[in-house]
Amino acid sequence: MTRRTFPMAAGAVAVLTATALGVPAASAAPTGAGRPDAVQQRLDRLVSEQHFPGALASVRGADGRVRDRTAGVGDLRTGREVPTNGTVRIGSNTKTFTAVVVLQLVGEGRIDLDATVERYLPGMVRGHGNDGRRITVRQLLQQTSGLPDYDDVLFTEEQDLVDRAHDYLEPRRLVDAALTRARRFAPGTKWEYSNTNYVLAGLIVERVTQRPVGEEITRRIIEPLRLRDTYWPGVGDQRLAGRHPRGYVAVAPGAPWIDVTEMDPSFGWSAGQLVSTPGDLRAFFEALLAGRLLKPAQQAAMTRTVAAPGFEPGGVWAYGLGIARHELPCGGHAWGHGGDIQGFETRNLATTDGRSAVVAVTGLPTSLEMVEAVSESVDEAICATPR
Repeated sequence: MTRRTFPMAAGAVAVLTATALGVPAASAAPTGAGRPDAVQQRLDRLVSEQHFPGALASVRGADGRVRDRTAGVGDLRTGREVPTNGTVRIGSNTKTFTAVVVLQLVGEGRIDLDATVERYLPGMVRGHGNDGRRITVRQLLQQTSGLPDYDDVLFTEEQDLVDRAHDYLEPRRLVDAALTRARRFAPGTKWEYSNTNYVLAGLIVERVTQRPVGEEITRRIIEPLRLRDTYWPGVGDQRLAGRHPRGYVAVAPGAPWIDVTEMDPSFGWSAGQLVSTPGDLRAFFEALLAGRLLKPAQQAAMTRTVAAPGFEPGGVWAYGLGIARHELPCGGHAWGHGGDIQGFETRNLATTDGRSAVVAVTGLPTSLEMVEAVSESVDEAICATPR
């Protein structure tokens, strides 16, 4: 699975298969003069063909029209429907929020993108060839630091996705776990996804501001954009607030979905802890691309990309600073990130001409085909909207 997935035991996706549960799908709604709704059809197929328990989407066309859709069920036990624009855990989409805060601090002259990690976190990154004196803040955000990923240390078996769902893990413990592994490559020489990069970015934010990173994300992004259903879970908060579907994982071929809606997202921290809705997440990326969150110089830095092989199965991707550029199958490109965490996967894209789409599913994928199907549903939602 793509290294964007967070977290997943190393190699788990390659050996798991989807579990057919017979979950009913909503019927496709017509649009316009009896034309089929492409977004609804795609969501229906995610349930009927890929066997996700439920799916949600929020899509905006260039004409400004927003369409919210659901399919499947929001609770496998009761058969309750999926709430429209329900609350979900957004996993690694948190990285884009963290990158925005770092870049805002760059614009304020409080962080230097080309300064070393050592300047802000002296002595923290050492061992097995990992050296904060040789890694820059830019390389953290760009995923070119060469630092190993702590989830490869902490989540080594599929069952860990369930057994460790309630563990509270402090950010320093996440970094220390990563540093038990050798560096992957010399900083700046390759691209490779690592959650460790963004935990360190969050620690830098806290060192510079002397405030919690979740508070900075809330004050600088969530509140100004009025993202009313987006929040940073507090320490020990395992519940999912608001109207939400249940979230599930399957841990072995043919195994049933296991409800992991209540879990501790601390292992994601500034790399994957946030909760949001498809509508709020779409609004965030729209505002970011419209230049409402960053000064021009930092906006340009964020969207200056490097090749990102393996970021997502299929398609052409390049990675900037906490955001990725994707070449659309219908021509042109879009920007987004996406994220996986126990119970949920989200994929999202937005274009500079006003189109945007977020699709969330309520089960962690168990095959590459499932991952690809979710990503393709976002492509189709963007390409099907009028320009």
